[in-house]
Amino acid sequence: MATDSRVIDGFGQVSQTAGTVFRYLLLFATLAGLIALTVLLLFVANDAIQPLTADPGWHLVFLLTLVVPTLSTVGYLLARARAALSVGVAALGLVVVSTMFAGGIAMILVDIIPPITWAGYVLTFAVPTVALLAARRAVDLPLLAWLPVAAVVYYASLLGIPGPLGSVVGLEQTVPSVAALFSSLSVLPADWLLLVVTFTLPVAAAVGSYVRPAGDRVAAAVGVGGVAVASAAALSSSTVGLTPVPATTLATLVVVPTSGYVCRTVLSRPRDRIGLALPAVVVGGSLLGAVLVRAFEFAGPQSWVDWQFLTSAHSRAAIDAGLYPAIGGSILLMVTVALFSFPLGVGAAVYLEEYAPNSRLARLIDVNISNLAGVPSVVYGLLGLGVFVRYFDQPSGTVLVGGATLALLILPIVIISSREALRSVPDDMRRASYGMGATRWQTVKNVVLPRSFSGILTGTILALGRAIGETAPLIMIGAPDVLFSLPTEFSAKVSAMPLQVFAWASLYATPEFYQRAVPAGVVVLVSVLLAMNSVAIVLRNRYQNEQ
Repeated sequence: MATDSRVIDGFGQVSQTAGTVFRYLLLFATLAGLIALTVLLLFVANDAIQPLTADPGWHLVFLLTLVVPTLSTVGYLLARARAALSVGVAALGLVVVSTMFAGGIAMILVDIIPPITWAGYVLTFAVPTVALLAARRAVDLPLLAWLPVAAVVYYASLLGIPGPLGSVVGLEQTVPSVAALFSSLSVLPADWLLLVVTFTLPVAAAVGSYVRPAGDRVAAAVGVGGVAVASAAALSSSTVGLTPVPATTLATLVVVPTSGYVCRTVLSRPRDRIGLALPAVVVGGSLLGAVLVRAFEFAGPQSWVDWQFLTSAHSRAAIDAGLYPAIGGSILLMVTVALFSFPLGVGAAVYLEEYAPNSRLARLIDVNISNLAGVPSVVYGLLGLGVFVRYFDQPSGTVLVGGATLALLILPIVIISSREALRSVPDDMRRASYGMGATRWQTVKNVVLPRSFSGILTGTILALGRAIGETAPLIMIGAPDVLFSLPTEFSAKVSAMPLQVFAWASLYATPEFYQRAVPAGVVVLVSVLLAMNSVAIVLRNRYQNEQ
């Protein structure tokens, strides 16, 4: 009888049967985990959305207008053009994810940072940046010589002259900051026009740069068309029940990027453009189904995840409870966490990977960073309480303290993922740069960081996904369980989606809260996490393809 085992030096006896069994055991474990997670999410989504409460006619309409056409399109693409299917899925995912992010940014621009304040911030950093770039073209100085000049210029733009330092020595303010000068103007453009200039224009320029491989004229047309679409959305916002600011934001972040992706796909990948039929079928079927349901007056599901739930504050009555302040708080926390963790984490990774000598101290730091990545989150909450609240005497439970605490939580993860991305850059590219006479800083700036940026960004987004789902650190720093209004500054109290869901499940554990509001909050939180993870996956795949 033939044997399926053999002896290999250094490994002993190797059995092909054992390897096959082990492979299928791993496959079974993976499928079991995925099925269990899917069943759990479906159970929670059923409690939150309650699809079976809809009229049979509602199900029939969407079956005929959405489900059947979508499955037919997917089946056709699987059989005839699998590469085109990936294009269609990417376009559909872009629409869904950009809509979610546009809603969050619209919330910030409406209730937290007014457009005039946003425009002031943009001008505060845009004016000195343009001035420094123009001066650097006119005067050739080393980079180190420009650093103090840049610090003075940005200080004057942000704080004025002499700024806070002048009050220390008794000097009066002579030149206000750029934002103060802008806000003091007697006549200001409309809010939507400010957004078009300071928000839509940069986005349209970025999308135009993405479309440029398809032709300069196409890139220019996409950029100009994006500005025109955002302006038209603002002027016609009342016809769809929106105000100009949210309409401009949605058009900027949904219509403009999607149009750019479609144009580049149609012109650069003619064989795969048939995949764009998938998002057309899904979006068109959804709209047609909604029109028919309203025309025949079919009642939809009694879902708890509705517009009222997303735009209302907490209430002691479950039927009126909403997640709006918690969503805004989570967004502000993520912005704060990103501002703290991204530069510190990437800077530490660059130093440890490119500059630090192979010494005992460097190895000790490396081991400690790896250990800190596995520390329970409640420990970081205690650290934030001790350092930021008690030592630095900051108010407890604020946006600043919460963001700094969560930044400490994910900082080791950002450092580790950034180091892995930097390590993936081949050493041959570094040696080639050194061989051409470049310094270490020039090599890092022009070779290593551009090559590893997608991997760094992927790791940072995944780390932010962990931070947005944390509850224990916020409880330890004294963040309130629920809030009835959005925080409007970094020193304001803040709550978050996981913290409010926890409060609904514990402090307000009535059957309606526990069986309805809690699943609805979980569905919203998981949707945000999936959106963030999908962005990270797209960046990772693009990075791998570039390699």
